Amino acid sequence: MSCGGPHATDCGEVLDHLYEFLDNEMAEGDCAKLREHFEECSPCLEKYGLEQAIKALIKRSCGCDDAPSDLRSKVLARIDSIRAGQRSAEPPVGADPAAATCGEPGVLTASQAVTPAE
Repeated sequence: MSCGGPHATDCGEVLDHLYEFLDNEMAEGDCAKLREHFEECSPCLEKYGLEQAIKALIKRSCGCDDAPSDLRSKVLARIDSIRAGQRSAEPPVGADPAAATCGEPGVLTASQAVTPAE
């Protein structure tokens, strides 16, 4: 997907990291690059809006169901494994993943997706 215009950040790279952006799992500098790209590229902005709407619909539709504890444990272990692999492959440069706050409020994050409702 591309609008055909030149961008500082390639459309493919933006779409590859779209869910990290939606889930607030990116460093602020990377978030700023994506926000700038969305301002310039209407096809990517449209894709972002569609994915955000789908995540919100899933949250509304499935938010009240508790995940079985064994499934929750497996999913969280897999997420930790993937994150550990990414950290060893690409050490973040000046980024604090715990401080990432670039997605939209009210959007389901990976940890919320497997956390039982209270």
